[in-house]
Amino acid sequence: MAASEPQSRTVLVTGHGSGIGAAIAARLAEDGWTVIGVDRAAPVSPSRASVEILADLTDPAQVRDVLARVPQVRALVHAAGFMRTGDLAGLDPADGEAMWGLHVHALVRLAQAYGPGMPQGGRVLAIGSRTSAGAAGKSQYAACKAAVTALIRSWAIELAPRGVTANVIAPAATATPMLSAGDRADVAPALPPIGRFIEPAEVAAYAAFILSPEADAITGQELLICGGASL
Repeated sequence: MAASEPQSRTVLVTGHGSGIGAAIAARLAEDGWTVIGVDRAAPVSPSRASVEILADLTDPAQVRDVLARVPQVRALVHAAGFMRTGDLAGLDPADGEAMWGLHVHALVRLAQAYGPGMPQGGRVLAIGSRTSAGAAGKSQYAACKAAVTALIRSWAIELAPRGVTANVIAPAATATPMLSAGDRADVAPALPPIGRFIEPAEVAAYAAFILSPEADAITGQELLICGGASL
């Protein structure tokens, strides 16, 4: 597909306003992608997105508005997310429903709209978490991320014959504002064996590779960036 065609290098990045999403948007813009950024709030610092859309992706009506403005993309990166913590005795169902709405339902709506129409070489990429295997005090969050991985692996099978890949990048504790947010005050992040937290730029570099032609043969994978935390 020629670079002049609308889908050729257009990527929609959710959660582009801060943290991992901001790092991915900046890296992809640097690599020549036309970045459409979607977030519920304005970026905390100047964004590299060519177009910025304010939308709450847990609201189906607002998702429809996004899709009306951006009907086609070559790649989708779902990086929007947040964490609520709590042990079994203290779980709040409302927290689980809110996380599920953003991590899972929003991903389904966006992927369903974009995935089937992506050209050969298209990409669906979600930011997961190594907690998808389970983590004390983070059970609802872990369940959301496990669901994301299951969705992506299922779509990878469906999309493979069309030359479209679907993957998850699953970081360990990453140096973003969410790392120290009050929502997780009772569950301190574990320092990986490398002696530091994962940097958002490292996740962004992996995302840039997965969106590149060199990653055509990688699909249906939960790709860890854990600094040795899974060893």
